[in-house]
Amino acid sequence: MKLTFTFARGLVAGGALAAIAAAPATAATLDDVLSKDFVQCGVSQGLPGFSNPNDAGDWTGMDADFCRAVAAAVLGDASKVKFTPFSAKERFTALSSGEIDLLARNTTWTMGRDTTLGVNFAGVNYYDGQGLMMREGLFNELTADGEELSLDGSTVCTNTGTTTELNITDYFRTKGWEFELVAFEKADEVVDAYDKERCDIYTTDRSALAGQRLKLTEPGIHIILPDTLSKEPLGPVVRQGDDQWFNIIKWTHYAMVNAEELGVTSENIEEMKASENPAILRLLGVGSTFGENIGVGNDWAANIIAQVGNYGEVYDRNVGPDTPLQLARGVNALWTEGGLQYAPPIR
Repeated sequence: MKLTFTFARGLVAGGALAAIAAAPATAATLDDVLSKDFVQCGVSQGLPGFSNPNDAGDWTGMDADFCRAVAAAVLGDASKVKFTPFSAKERFTALSSGEIDLLARNTTWTMGRDTTLGVNFAGVNYYDGQGLMMREGLFNELTADGEELSLDGSTVCTNTGTTTELNITDYFRTKGWEFELVAFEKADEVVDAYDKERCDIYTTDRSALAGQRLKLTEPGIHIILPDTLSKEPLGPVVRQGDDQWFNIIKWTHYAMVNAEELGVTSENIEEMKASENPAILRLLGVGSTFGENIGVGNDWAANIIAQVGNYGEVYDRNVGPDTPLQLARGVNALWTEGGLQYAPPIR
């Protein structure tokens, strides 16, 4: 089987882990954040539904909202965030250098990244899988007369510095197909190349395909194939060596999931403070000191929910069925609804 790899603008292969050894955090990140009075958050260069600037220049999406949730927990104000966009190739270097406090950039948790880059993944805020998108006309042509779809000889576009390169290579190797991989550093370069028919297929996470499809000249003529090529657990990332900051980030996510499970929303939070359910009272800091245990105020979770919302509110607002992405909860439903979102209790 022949595999051809083309890297745009002279880039080196990015599927393998970059030679990044993140230096352990030498100072408490929380102290730095409190001192400057904002959270510096690394995000994507523009992925609808996850981290994408709107027409007014305000960052929107699940990852952007997670950054706001951290600011609400730590500083009591969800607006105290500064966003810095990075390519997939740049993101871990920015985190390891201390340029950002937190990476919330649709980043896949893998063993290699978890054990060689000096970083900690602080949970999964979106369970995803790699997919394939192609023009409906080409799909119909390849499956004419009821034939099984064959992608042998295809040209495939994706981002360099991501897990997608190895995944697509494994997929084609398993199928016994030849292909040419064209990889770009910037996501918008991939979108542009695919839109201009420089490649037959665009591959990345399925949620990202749904978002990037909105940027195409004619979104309606492109289909996302049902195949899921991989497991892509996406979540926030911090530097190793600062357990306090790591705890704050992971419990920010858990607080939002627990809030949804307990029925606490941004709209009913005030009345919920009078609940007789002890789990709700612990979550909202009523008569409990769990915030102090991680170095923040005891109203940390109440601030998150009031200012940003619970996990379900954030999901529905950014990527849910009533948004342009129209993504069903699926495996991202709560465990009580047959999904994978499950948070340890606050107790």
